Amino acid sequence: MNNELDFNFEDELHEECGVFGMYDFDGGDVASTIYYGLLALQHRGQESCGIAVSDTGSSRAKVSAHKGMGLCNEVFTPEILEGLRGDIGVGHVRYSTAGSSTRENAQPLVLNYLKGTLAMAHNGNLVNAPDLRRELEYNGAIFQTTIDSEVIAYHIARERVKAATVEAAVANAMKKLKGAYSLVIMSPRKIIGARDPYGFKPLCIGKRDNAYILVSESCALDTLGAEFVRDVRPGEVVTITKEGISSDTSLCPTDKSKEARCIFEYIYFARPDSVFDGVSVYHSRMCAGRALAMDSPVEADLVVGVPESGNAAALGYSLQSGIPYGTAFVKNSYVGRTFIKPKQSNRESSVRIKLNVLKEAVMGKRVIMIDDSIVRGTTSALIVNMLRESGAKEVHVRISSPPFLHPCYFGTDIPNEDQLMAHNRTIEEIRDLLGADSLSYLKIERLNEMAEGLPICTACFSGDYPIEPPKEDIRGEYME
Repeated sequence: MNNELDFNFEDELHEECGVFGMYDFDGGDVASTIYYGLLALQHRGQESCGIAVSDTGSSRAKVSAHKGMGLCNEVFTPEILEGLRGDIGVGHVRYSTAGSSTRENAQPLVLNYLKGTLAMAHNGNLVNAPDLRRELEYNGAIFQTTIDSEVIAYHIARERVKAATVEAAVANAMKKLKGAYSLVIMSPRKIIGARDPYGFKPLCIGKRDNAYILVSESCALDTLGAEFVRDVRPGEVVTITKEGISSDTSLCPTDKSKEARCIFEYIYFARPDSVFDGVSVYHSRMCAGRALAMDSPVEADLVVGVPESGNAAALGYSLQSGIPYGTAFVKNSYVGRTFIKPKQSNRESSVRIKLNVLKEAVMGKRVIMIDDSIVRGTTSALIVNMLRESGAKEVHVRISSPPFLHPCYFGTDIPNEDQLMAHNRTIEEIRDLLGADSLSYLKIERLNEMAEGLPICTACFSGDYPIEPPKEDIRGEYME
């Protein structure tokens, strides 16, 4: 067993993707609104983004699209947005959990086929993508990307040839898909949203004036001044046309216990101002912090959170324990999750560039540091050391999730087991590697409280996969 930390690894989890769709019944251009919606979803993916739009009033449905590598404000300019004319459209922000990080793999995907044109944005990972891809290749399909999203788009297009409507083709294709997906699909005069029957990935419906929106997180609706209508149900296909919203629930599970929402949406991925399936992300994180205070108390002078996802849990710990809540870290807001990282030969640390400790806040104090998770442990060890260098007398680490023990195949880039700090190590061994005075994780049974009883997927902690894991690793170059 290796008891040394390897600081060559980037020690943070990445979001999956964010999807956005909009149909303005009044005929107004939607590109700029989609852009601002994607900005609100930027935390879900910073590698690439794109927008595709169409004009439903045109006799020839022509799709205009623009996508590229980088953040939204790097890929789009006012001139580019002005050139994307159309009253219906889809958008996407991406972090690649499967498939290379290249412009070809950026979304939305635009597909021209026998029945017309489709544009699609996808969040999630399929566990049977290699099998579906091989099936298509044997039938002559030529792929332009390495992502499973293109596999989904091809299957929808193939089903559309024999189905009466696009939404029927989507439902038929879903019967073949195994894994996690939230889809937003644009056909010439429809926006379609679909969520996998397990409900791994979030998707909700919003309305602003005479326009309907499909989006990954409700926080984007708030940003746009739109009204939250409802969540798309696990297994549901929602179709938005000029006539309004229609729904196909034939694939929705009759047994709610079969659903499996990703618990890490509540722990880390989502913005705290989002609400999924009726459960507030902020409330979930507060709940985790309170549970940590009840289950793992310790005498201290100050409770602090590691920004951003640790802050709400730290406040919950403080309120439950009565220990004052404070700010110990200053975060550089202009450094995203993807930036030019210092070479190993340089003295700069990626962590120090992103975070700095307020020495006055921690000097001479016993500090409880709340973070959302420990992956490989390198970042946590550096932050503990930074607190000690800044004069903290004691550093007690509390983690608002259980230990990571297993990889994820549903859209989260949790590494292979041998790269996880908790794999084959005791809590005491991890504490020693971090250099902390004490260490406690959230108990796994507390996760149901965080989700307020909603059925959840805990496979990365428990190894209990709701779908049989694939026999080949499908998770792309980030897992190597």
